Amino acid sequence: MEKGLSRRCQEMTKRMFDLIAASCALVALSPLFCLVALLIKLDSPGPVFFTQLRGGRLNKHFKIYKFRTMQVNAEKTGLGYKTRSDDSRITGIGRILRRTSIDELPQLINVVKGEMSLVGPRPAL
Repeated sequence: MEKGLSRRCQEMTKRMFDLIAASCALVALSPLFCLVALLIKLDSPGPVFFTQLRGGRLNKHFKIYKFRTMQVNAEKTGLGYKTRSDDSRITGIGRILRRTSIDELPQLINVVKGEMSLVGPRPAL
């Protein structure tokens, strides 16, 4: 009984940390999010965010959020979701976002929603 309670306490503590840290990061990074969204819209037509279905904990699927770095529907041509460094499907701003990993920042939304954690394994494709 005591071991189960300890585990639940650890999970609650981890969730609270995720929620507070990700929320604070989203607020602090909101000017960057706005700038990146504007640059994406100026660089190419299409949505600002790219979503992809991923398998999470206990194989529960969810939509992962990223800034769009490729042309719309690029996964339907070429190598699918895989890319090469000289891939023509990657947009101009997309190259910078990928190189700096800024394209991954919208995953903080997934953390706030409880679909991901700041610490732990990455969700599988």
